[in-house]
Amino acid sequence: MKSILITIAFVVVSQSLLFGQTDSTVIQSVPDIKEIRVGDKKVIFPQSPKGYSLVFKGSNREPIIDGSGNITIPLVATNVSLYFELISELSDSIKYDVSKQIVVPGKFSDGGVNPQPFVIPALREWHGGKGNFSLTTASRIVLNTANEKQLQSAARILKQELKDLAGINLSIAKGRPKKGDIFLTLNAKDKSIGEEGYYFSTDEYIAISAVNYQGLFWGTRTLLQLLEQKNVIPKGLARDYPEFKVRGFVLDVGRKFFSLQFLRDYVKFMSYYKLNDFQIHLNDNGFKKYFNDNWPDTYSAFRLENTTYPGLTAKDGSYSKKEFIALQQLADDYAVRIVPEIDAPAHALAFTKVVPEIGSKAYGMDHLDLHNPLSYTVMENIFKEYISGSTPVFTSKAVHIGTDEYAKKDAEVFRAFTDRMIKYVESFGKEVRLWGALTHAKGTTPVKVENVVMNTWYNGYANPVEMKKLGYKQISTPDGWLYIVPAAGYYYDYLNIKNLYNKWTPSMIGNVQFKPGDPTILGGSFAVWNDIVGNGITEKDVHDRVFPAMQVLSQKMWGGSNTTLKFDDFNVLSKKIGEGPSLNISGKLSKNDAPFTVRFNFDQKDNQIKTKGAVYLEGYSKNALSFSGKDSYASLPYTEIGYDYTVSFWINPASNNLDDAVLFRSPNATVKLRQTGTGKLGFSREGYDIDFGYAVPENSWTHIVITGTNKGTSLYVNGKPEKRLYDNWIVFADKDKTRMRKSETLFFPLQTVGGFKGKLDELQIWNKVLSDDEILELK
Repeated sequence: MKSILITIAFVVVSQSLLFGQTDSTVIQSVPDIKEIRVGDKKVIFPQSPKGYSLVFKGSNREPIIDGSGNITIPLVATNVSLYFELISELSDSIKYDVSKQIVVPGKFSDGGVNPQPFVIPALREWHGGKGNFSLTTASRIVLNTANEKQLQSAARILKQELKDLAGINLSIAKGRPKKGDIFLTLNAKDKSIGEEGYYFSTDEYIAISAVNYQGLFWGTRTLLQLLEQKNVIPKGLARDYPEFKVRGFVLDVGRKFFSLQFLRDYVKFMSYYKLNDFQIHLNDNGFKKYFNDNWPDTYSAFRLENTTYPGLTAKDGSYSKKEFIALQQLADDYAVRIVPEIDAPAHALAFTKVVPEIGSKAYGMDHLDLHNPLSYTVMENIFKEYISGSTPVFTSKAVHIGTDEYAKKDAEVFRAFTDRMIKYVESFGKEVRLWGALTHAKGTTPVKVENVVMNTWYNGYANPVEMKKLGYKQISTPDGWLYIVPAAGYYYDYLNIKNLYNKWTPSMIGNVQFKPGDPTILGGSFAVWNDIVGNGITEKDVHDRVFPAMQVLSQKMWGGSNTTLKFDDFNVLSKKIGEGPSLNISGKLSKNDAPFTVRFNFDQKDNQIKTKGAVYLEGYSKNALSFSGKDSYASLPYTEIGYDYTVSFWINPASNNLDDAVLFRSPNATVKLRQTGTGKLGFSREGYDIDFGYAVPENSWTHIVITGTNKGTSLYVNGKPEKRLYDNWIVFADKDKTRMRKSETLFFPLQTVGGFKGKLDELQIWNKVLSDDEILELK
């Protein structure tokens, strides 16, 4: 092939300047950058315009051009954005952002033979070899002897996941790799790839090499994603690394409890997409107006075991210290950072309910009274319980102290509280994060800046340009782009992933666009806020919203604006990659949503079905399963089915069933013949009891069909629609009679059938919603 002609291009942009300077004439006076040639070791920066100093601040590909301008040759020719500050010699408050792009020639003149394979996020550099690699039962996971102890966790996890994904149970060895092996090593010679970079080489064996454990682990995620799509891996060489150091997700567990298992699954799920920052928002409260305008009635929760204030820990769901430590240990193994957040001095109702004296009389009990010294004592005691000692509960370096949405009238005391809490938490060796609020809370009281990281979420609360001027490092968390508030009618129910893919990177906060390579922006994070307490949203519903966003934002936070595929192509290919080999949070019964249907006619004993106290008797069609009560059931070979589905069965209940008699059960939900207190067919999940308003006739056969989507659940009786649980609303008692949509969704439970008195026959399951006509034909 012809070698690539290396050319130089530079782009000058004068929008969203550091301190609002817009003199493009000065920017355009910056000379061009000298062309980079093969063998160059360092960028030659242009001379500064008269009266200014041009200061290089970084690039969007530091493994190619680092902060000092040193060049590491990429695999193929690569565009790199360089970021400079142009500083006036008369006043250092006059600064301009200058962005230039250059092309760095590569080790190879072209992309090679095999095209770059699809993974999420996309590989940053690739050179294709020829042919494919296949794992076999004789393959091994081989650890470099020099790094054996450091690699044990990654090898153990990879071994199990390869077994889950491909059914191959590989042995773990140490030493030199042979043909067909997977070789793991931390002896990467190229140190410029940094903590999270790695090389992925496929030839006679697969070699994943990195400088640190985190990068090595990301390489194993690439391997698994490739195998999930095909049973062969294209030969070639990848050099992969992120553009942004922080790639995060924020989950509000304060207003809605999420099980420990969900959090553990999400560590693995995030890791599969190379997201490394899991912020857990541990306390919050609902809105008083939805709770009879009464603070004592307003929902609030703090989710961690607390011994200093025993009444603080939520009664309806919490994590023990032991569980939370184990969660962080799991996250360490999966290269994910857990960032615990304790939010004050607003969102603080959980604290003021336990110590009422610290509640604000001026702004409401969800605000701490920052004029009361006891407020400081209480919050310091709470933090101290988790960050002090030689084995603190919060094991990672980063701790989030909240600090958003406090009353603007008391800005000075709010600033003093923020400064004090930063210094207090730092005194235990922690690194502090906080929510951006200092534009909203303008004042003269100083707030510590150095080594403090700010989530900038709304530019009216913290203008990102002002925060950069103050010196804060920022995590881009813009509400108008990245906030999910399920079924609330404001912000997003589902993120606009096409718009995000095409237009957003972490360098964009609200309408402010920072330059690629600007070190002010550490990365980005998206969030789920569960503002509407009690609206029926489940863990499964949240995951349904997060999954597509996770895939797109994984790409944008790892690769920035470098999206070589069009969104429509990305969207199609992304469907081939799931949550990770050991997970099925979405309740899929077939890969890649391939058509699935299964029928259990119960005519005779089936090896797939294990019965306990259930027998085969004459049924609707030949035999059926007959049950004698709550301890009589059959285990099916599935756990549950998620959206979208249809479940059909014939049922003949006896006349003496009790309330809560069960038809189907799984760890996440129960379908009941007689819902609690109603005697109606219904279901329960996550503390919500829902019924269809229909009582199944006794001592006769009835055909039941239940369909479910991410919007709701429907019941059909004898082929005809009976009830659609899609458009029910919660009407609050506030002055506006606010209406919020009620979520009445269901992941249909399939782990066991039975637990009632009567018979059930002809069970059929589809992974699609059948039409009304198709359901009518079933009868």
